Amino acid sequence: SENTKNAFFIIKSTVPPGTCEELSSMIDSSKNISISMCPEFLREGSAVKDFLKPDRIVIGKNPNISEDLFLTIFSPFIRENKSIIFMDTLSAELTKYASNSFLATKISFMNELSIYADLKGADIEKVRMGIGLDKRIGFEYLYPGLGFGGSCFPKDIRALIDNANDANLDLKLLNSVIAINDNQVDIFTKKITGYFESDDLSGLTIAIWGVSFKPNTDDIRFAPSIKLIKNLLSKGAVVKAYDPKALNNLRETIQHKNLSFCQNAFDAAKDSNSLIIATEWKEFFNIDFEELKTILKNAVIFDGRNIYDPDLLARKGFDYICIGRPNRKNIISEYSKSLNVVK
Repeated sequence: SENTKNAFFIIKSTVPPGTCEELSSMIDSSKNISISMCPEFLREGSAVKDFLKPDRIVIGKNPNISEDLFLTIFSPFIRENKSIIFMDTLSAELTKYASNSFLATKISFMNELSIYADLKGADIEKVRMGIGLDKRIGFEYLYPGLGFGGSCFPKDIRALIDNANDANLDLKLLNSVIAINDNQVDIFTKKITGYFESDDLSGLTIAIWGVSFKPNTDDIRFAPSIKLIKNLLSKGAVVKAYDPKALNNLRETIQHKNLSFCQNAFDAAKDSNSLIIATEWKEFFNIDFEELKTILKNAVIFDGRNIYDPDLLARKGFDYICIGRPNRKNIISEYSKSLNVVK
């Protein structure tokens, strides 16, 4: 308020670089109000854990505030002195954007590499192991799939791109990260239409396991599954969706006569011509494949998260189409291109 004096504010929200400086310039200097930046690094699904046990605490400190004050405020959360890093507010604001942008870049890197692996016949999962064991790289966010989503990565990267554009700077790498991500679902959709040898999926029923943008949340904002469902519906398919938490949000997002919402995974799979894995929920890892095979019209799995062993699925009698790995065909019976798809 206008009467506020001798106040000390810490911004936790993700804000464009320069926000703290801009706000500070708008404040009457005689009121002794300082603004500092402490960006949050909370992940959906583990926010409480991340808050109580942060990897690091980044402080964009107003020069008029002593470091001791911050050390006192954050002492319950500091495991070691090296867990807290002091810098100027502009650098702290950029740190949050840089962190999310780098993680998203790892995802898009693997997704682009998976396209190359598909083209050449390499196994992206073997490649992932080969590079992830390098301690300089690690395995975090080094997974090919349908792309990233949620409320942070897409929004933050685009905000940083826009902020740079305002300064007449074209962030070519991050523009490519977004472009690769936006294209990933379309590439996966082509795997599906390619398998059925038609861009028209009318008469086919397709089950989708997983709707949220990642496991352990009901958040479907920018979720790849949403674009995938819309792609399938636009091509005439009937879609049966299941997700442990996100179905209500899906109901509010897509209303279509050919989209149904199932209460469990096998209800979605029953009488479907194929199954898509769109989110890697834990319950999908331990599936009775023998039962699954009996309820699907066609034993076909399109795995958008590479959660299954391709050779195991082939031995179980499935055609298995995944990302960046050689597809596996049912080895129980002779596979033929003239396979009659049951519609």
